[in-house]
Amino acid sequence: MLCYGPTLIAALATLLGRTRAGGVSVHYVNDRPHCTVTGNGNNTNDVPILQQAFHGDIIFPEDQNFWIAEKFNPLVDDVRIRWNGKWTFSDDIAYWRNNSYHVSFQNHWAGFVLTGKDITIDGGGTGGVDGNGDEWYTAEAGSTQAGRPMPFVLWNVSDVIVRDFSIWQPQLWAFNIMNGTNILVENLYVNATATKAPSGSNWVQNTDGFDTMDARNVTLRNLDYTGGDDCIAIKPRSYDINVSNVTCHSGNGIAIGSLGQYQEDSSVENVTLTDLRARPRWGVYIKCWMGALVYQDDYESEYQARGGGWGLVRNVTVQNLDVTGASRAFSITEDNGDDGNHEGTSKLAISDIIVRNVTGVLSGASNAISISCSTVQPCDGIVLEDIDQVDSSGGAATLSCAYVADGGVTGLGDC
Repeated sequence: MLCYGPTLIAALATLLGRTRAGGVSVHYVNDRPHCTVTGNGNNTNDVPILQQAFHGDIIFPEDQNFWIAEKFNPLVDDVRIRWNGKWTFSDDIAYWRNNSYHVSFQNHWAGFVLTGKDITIDGGGTGGVDGNGDEWYTAEAGSTQAGRPMPFVLWNVSDVIVRDFSIWQPQLWAFNIMNGTNILVENLYVNATATKAPSGSNWVQNTDGFDTMDARNVTLRNLDYTGGDDCIAIKPRSYDINVSNVTCHSGNGIAIGSLGQYQEDSSVENVTLTDLRARPRWGVYIKCWMGALVYQDDYESEYQARGGGWGLVRNVTVQNLDVTGASRAFSITEDNGDDGNHEGTSKLAISDIIVRNVTGVLSGASNAISISCSTVQPCDGIVLEDIDQVDSSGGAATLSCAYVADGGVTGLGDC
């Protein structure tokens, strides 16, 4: 039976000793179920209702706020979702720390994971997911602990469209594609704001806006991000990624990385980033780990040695980048995780990178573009064109290079 109706939901609830107001109303159009979902209200767990609704055409009405009090991984095929209402994660931090889905990359977790193919989600400009992240930001006060769940993960998906969708107060990375092909995301809004953080403190660390990993043929158009980490992070084994019209109001900037943290292929190829407004720490940066295993005293590395990954970072174009208010415009570093003894050892080969038409006034008096690569795989084919941004004193951009091929960087004082 598809889309169990309210009568059955109520009967199941009675058997479980609970009174429920919500349910699923079903009608059929050309033998296709259309499921309108109503929440219980009063911060009562709505996941048992939602589990019955992921078939055919699904409607989460704008006036509904669904309470997500347990982990949830629907497997779907050919669904169209009008996600006009809001899902809100419960504030039971102890539950989520101990019951979310584990993501081995950087020892993270997920609360809601959507799996399947032929998926269309339309938020209508009003719908999305509220991670209730301010509870986490306040509890951790800027020191991330293990167990924070991601609020929206596409895992093992193909042929997906998401439009006019919002993620408010994500507990961790907001919108994540992990194992996906043929995905279009348009008009995505992400906001992580810690209401109790002291001035100048970052309590919204690890709240990436949009991430890809093990992904191919992904298009992102129109992202508005406020948070405390990467606005976008293009992680290992991401191919054919096209991003345009992005505004990053805060955070670290747009990252390609981290890459090479694990002893595996961490390649990223064929990435286009255009029409970007980045006002955070960096505009765009490429971040790779050193080539040796080095012990890490961090929960993200599970307190184990990390590094030594390999692969290609190739054919990346960054074009029309406004860095007004940012600290730096562009950088490449391949020494992430280094203990001071393995500089220049990265096994990631970075080549064919174009950065074109960078403008704006930086926030500080330093305006260096730093390219620091590897003696094992020196950077090559790095082209800097029309780099017209200035620092806060009006100084033009300068270039510093380390571990690059002879003539490997051109266009801003070759090195």
